[in-house]
Amino acid sequence: MTFCLVYRFGCLLLGWLRLLARSSAAKNVEILMLRHQLAVLQRSNPKPAFTRGDRAVLAALLRLLTKRHRSALKLLVTPRIVLRWHARPAAKKWTYPRRRPGRPAKPEALRALVLRLARENDGWGYRRIHGELLNLGWKVAASTVWEILQQADIDPVPQRADRSWGRFLKAQAQGVLSVDVFHVDTVFLRRLFVLFFIEHGTRRVHIAGVTRHITAAWATQCARTLLMSLDGTRTADIRYLIRDTAGYFTKGFDAVFTAVGTRVVPILPGVPRMNAMAERWVGSCRREVTDHVLITGERHLRLVVGEYAAHHNEHRPHRSLGQRCPDGVGAPEPAAVDAPSRILRRDRFGGLIHEYEQVA
Repeated sequence: MTFCLVYRFGCLLLGWLRLLARSSAAKNVEILMLRHQLAVLQRSNPKPAFTRGDRAVLAALLRLLTKRHRSALKLLVTPRIVLRWHARPAAKKWTYPRRRPGRPAKPEALRALVLRLARENDGWGYRRIHGELLNLGWKVAASTVWEILQQADIDPVPQRADRSWGRFLKAQAQGVLSVDVFHVDTVFLRRLFVLFFIEHGTRRVHIAGVTRHITAAWATQCARTLLMSLDGTRTADIRYLIRDTAGYFTKGFDAVFTAVGTRVVPILPGVPRMNAMAERWVGSCRREVTDHVLITGERHLRLVVGEYAAHHNEHRPHRSLGQRCPDGVGAPEPAAVDAPSRILRRDRFGGLIHEYEQVA
């Protein structure tokens, strides 16, 4: 027993003598290390845990000690634990978030804009909204618009088209011009007639005139005025003129077009589908404008159909033109939009028709 006490006392004495040979800086670092470990052990948590500050302090103090002193020091951590501390933030920095399979989520701004267009325009289906989005710079698919409307319980407007005649017109559309007349009853129960031409290739509409009493001479003069308003190249490109068999379309009317090399093709009696392009525009004009406006007179009707023709030519998208308007076929496509932007609404006919454009 006495020998054991003498041996332990001798070991302690040698340790104290070794401390005398060490520098003050090394002893101060060791004291700070031990004190910090003691502070960690004295925390109230059931299991003492090292915070980020503790790890930083211990790592900095360990760098100040030599390898021999670190091996002799009693530490709560091992070199493997210190390396694991460094590996965790390194792995977190270079680990990218896992990408969910499938298409990326739709921007909330796009969803809100689609619902806004559907809410402000009851007669627009997903195809019509898709065309308006392309004009605003949103490069999305028509199926995306359909999906957004379905999720919001908004059913798309059914699309009705004459596929057989439309397929033929599409093949011959570049040089085909149609003419037709439709009537509008004024608020005073007077019937007015509107004569118009529509180009099949570009879908461009020309309002030739408005009159109360349509005659052959008046229709012939409207045809001359139309050809004079077109340049020589566009006039030479007109190969066919489709018209109905009304009495005011006489030989004098046909002679105006045959003089420039155009072949006149009368439709069969009782078959308005042969002039489907013109009939389609008449339906659009009635549904979107004239059925909702009380016409007071000839001058008023001329202003209304003229403004709607301008909307049709300058803004309204068409599926056959790649959702572009007739005047915008040759223009460059608008810049793609991938972030929320300000959309300006322009009203026509007192808010009956809305046009949208992106603010630069």
